[in-house]
Amino acid sequence: MGNKRYSCIGLYNPKSPENVGAVMRAAGCYGVASVFYTGKRYERARDFVTDTKRVHLDIPLIGIDDLQKVIPLGCTPVAVELVDGARPLPTYTHPDRAFYIFGPEDGSLDKSIRDWCEEVIYIPTEGCMNLAATVNVVLYDRLAKGNNTRTGAKY
Repeated sequence: MGNKRYSCIGLYNPKSPENVGAVMRAAGCYGVASVFYTGKRYERARDFVTDTKRVHLDIPLIGIDDLQKVIPLGCTPVAVELVDGARPLPTYTHPDRAFYIFGPEDGSLDKSIRDWCEEVIYIPTEGCMNLAATVNVVLYDRLAKGNNTRTGAKY
């Protein structure tokens, strides 16, 4: 992709290798450049159980201490969390360069993380989706909107 559009993912304290593997598969499907994660829960059992395409061989999966320290240059950090003041995904215009931050399967993104994110979005659903489903929906929305991005650049 030789254009200005770029996306990467930050996972805050993901719980299971199954969900991280599924996130990696989504990352491969939607052209995500890299995936960063914090916390120790995932590292205790990382066998990419559901990364059936072995995407981790093509997309870096990097364990770090602080997601804020790895925001790629020119990227807008976007928290994905159901909280007051968050913008609904259906009406959201994605930044050309985005760093999407997702919380754990069994919790929420800390306010301290949401505070440094420039935008907060949510997916309006009747119930909670799991981490991998949420990542897939956000990335698909980014793809589906095509020219409906800030610069109108094609995907």
